[in-house]
Amino acid sequence: MKFDHDVLPAKTGEEINLAEVVDALCVANNGFSGALRRDQREQPLPSRDIIIEIVEALRSVLFPGYFGFSGLKASSVHFHVGATLDRIRPVLEEQIKRGRCFSCREDRENGCLPFCDERSAEIVNRFFARLPAIQRLLATDVQAAFEGDPAAASPDEVIFCYPGLQAITNYRLAHELRLLEVPLISRMITEYAHGITGIDIHPGATIGRYFFIDHGTGVVIGETCIIGDRVRIYQGVTLGAKSFKLDAEGKPIKGVERHPVVEDEVIIYSGATILGRVTIGRGSVIGGNVWLVESVPPYSRISQAQTHQELYEHGAGI
Repeated sequence: MKFDHDVLPAKTGEEINLAEVVDALCVANNGFSGALRRDQREQPLPSRDIIIEIVEALRSVLFPGYFGFSGLKASSVHFHVGATLDRIRPVLEEQIKRGRCFSCREDRENGCLPFCDERSAEIVNRFFARLPAIQRLLATDVQAAFEGDPAAASPDEVIFCYPGLQAITNYRLAHELRLLEVPLISRMITEYAHGITGIDIHPGATIGRYFFIDHGTGVVIGETCIIGDRVRIYQGVTLGAKSFKLDAEGKPIKGVERHPVVEDEVIIYSGATILGRVTIGRGSVIGGNVWLVESVPPYSRISQAQTHQELYEHGAGI
């Protein structure tokens, strides 16, 4: 990006005119060619801070007593869960409405569609109805971490301490919202976890039961990735895209299946990079630092030495 130094010339030894700075900052599309835009309908934007508060409240519902009020007793769990959901319902409805209105392509001139409030309430109802299923999935993830890591002293330690579980929790909440056509809010939820844990899971990915991310830092799971049951991956693993299909204007085509399919009971060790719409067969083990751009059959054992040979002979498949 080239900066236009002529907009506000520096005046050495003189105070700048703050009003000029404010005016320059508020010019529509200033320097961003429309990338930084406010909705022309003046609809308020979603609040990142409020989304984070909602996620943490939901975490206390999914793991009552572990997060939120730590003095929770068995006799008060029902009250805590009900009161928390009742408290966040209108707040979540408002944030979903804002997110959907911001992303809306149907009526830019006249504002949100008339049923926007009703639709947001319906989405929250359906989302809340899915929370028990999300909780059951997370229970399998906790079990997978406890059974898959000798350093885990108890399932409680996994819930309290493991960044992988935090990232997976955010993902599972976000994935349900994405299925309910709430793309912006769902992305905000997973990026919140990304910033804290260093684990980047796109809410569009599909992930099965008993999923375990050990250590976690640097893990990337792309939008169209499909992961089966009982899959374990380690830090630094990338399940990414090899290339992008472009439209007539040279822009990436959205929604194309471009990330790996990882079948059940696969282990992918640290630093492995798997790119493109390839399939990792059931029960396979992918060694550390492997670069893989081709499918492998079930129960394969892929080491770095094998892929080095492929690099020299086939140009890495790029």
